[in-house]
Amino acid sequence: MMIPTAVIRSSALQLPLLHSLSATNNGGATAGNPAIECRNLSYSITTRHGKVLRILNDCSLSIPSGQFWMLLGPNGCGKSTLLKVGFLRVEKPRSFVFQNPDHQVVMPTVEADVAFGLGKFSISRDEITARVAKALDAVGMYEYLQRPVQTLSGGQKQRVAVAGALAEACKVLLLDELTTFLDENDQLGVIEAVKSSLATSQDTTALWVTHRLEELEYADGAVYMEDGRVVLDGDASSVLDFVETRQASYIKQINS
Repeated sequence: MMIPTAVIRSSALQLPLLHSLSATNNGGATAGNPAIECRNLSYSITTRHGKVLRILNDCSLSIPSGQFWMLLGPNGCGKSTLLKVGFLRVEKPRSFVFQNPDHQVVMPTVEADVAFGLGKFSISRDEITARVAKALDAVGMYEYLQRPVQTLSGGQKQRVAVAGALAEACKVLLLDELTTFLDENDQLGVIEAVKSSLATSQDTTALWVTHRLEELEYADGAVYMEDGRVVLDGDASSVLDFVETRQASYIKQINS
């Protein structure tokens, strides 16, 4: 599979699905290759008034397999667009977890919701039960197995959404600002749940989109964006040090 390098223009704001790459494909992710990758990606949209707006500008990133990386930047820098735009090469199977858990947690009980996506697989009921239990245990929610989802906090619902992705044995988790609508305690619970779940599955890769500097301490690596560009990528501590040198400007941007 060729890595797209062309400028993409779209007259619609609805973005296409991510391309996937298979471990059996000659161009796909194998041992030693990145699980998520793009090179020199630019993306523009055309408004209904005919104005062309550049959203992404010559972006490149490469996320190693089996690691927890964060895509960091101020609001409006293009990070969520980069995750969704359709020209990231992403190892499959992969799962996307959204900002608002109420858009993803839809079944009446925790057990039913985590099992929901497994209906597309030809697996036994015993296998479904085992996968649900393992996934809920990984995110610290097994004791809530029979709980009605409407009784859960926002953070607990996000952990259930992550468990649903893990139950499908995905290779890549794409996590778009999961803590946006959560209070401080729930924010911490969700990010710790993701980190611990990756520790129990060394071949799963996660890319977490955020604007919160404090979340970087949980990451193996990070990509920092501003104004539609990838400014810096590398180990999380180096990215954090870089952003903190311009913290006043960064805080002004995320609060604007």
